[in-house]
Amino acid sequence: MSLAIFDLDNTLIADDSDFLWGQFLVDRGIVDKDQYEQANKKFYEDYKHGTLDIVEFLHFSLAPLAQYDAEQLYRWRAEFVETLIEPIMLEAAQALVEKHRAAGDTLLVITATNRFVTEPIVKLYGIDNLLATTPEFIDGRYTGKFNGTPCFQQGKVAQLNDWLANSTETLAGSWFYSDSHNDLPLLSLVDKPVAVDPDEKLREVAQKANWPIISLRK
Repeated sequence: MSLAIFDLDNTLIADDSDFLWGQFLVDRGIVDKDQYEQANKKFYEDYKHGTLDIVEFLHFSLAPLAQYDAEQLYRWRAEFVETLIEPIMLEAAQALVEKHRAAGDTLLVITATNRFVTEPIVKLYGIDNLLATTPEFIDGRYTGKFNGTPCFQQGKVAQLNDWLANSTETLAGSWFYSDSHNDLPLLSLVDKPVAVDPDEKLREVAQKANWPIISLRK
C-alpha cells in the first residue's frame, strides 16, 4: 500500500476548474464581465507559462467570495459543478483512481485551485483527502483572504510535508500524477512520478527523466 497523489485540473478533469469557475461567474453576471474575464484569462496564461504570482491571483479569485453570503455561493457552486465539471470528468481518470483504491493505496488530491471550488469535485471521485489553498472563513462568511501556504509549486510540497507529519503515511512507493510543469517540485519528490497529458515543458522533462507519460483523455 502506497500514497497515490493526483493533481486535479487537466489531470483528473479535462480542463481547469479555477479558470472555469471564473468564467461561470462572468457568464452568470456575478462579476463584471469585461474586467474579470480579461484578468482571469491573463492569470491562466501566466499559470501555463509558469509565471503566475499566486498571491496576486488568490486575492483576485477569492474576492467574489467575500461579496455574497455562503449559502448563495454554495448554490452557485452546485450549479457550476453540475453544468461545467461533471461533463469533463474522465472515465479513464476514475478507473485509475479505482485501480489505486483496489490496491489499498491512500488517495490524495493536491491542487493549486482553492478548496471552495475543488472540494465537491474531489468528492465526485470518492477521494477523501484534499490539499488545496483554504479560503478564510470567519463568522459564516468568506473574507476574500486565504489561510496558510498557497498550494502551488513549492507550496504543494510544503502542504504535503505538513500533512505527512500529521499522518501515518510516508512517501515510500508514492505516486504523483500531474499534467503541469508547475508541479515539478512535487513530481521530483515522489518515488513514481507520472506525466498525464503533459504540457510541453513537463513532457520534455519527463522524457529526459524516463518518467511514464500517459493520457487519460482517450
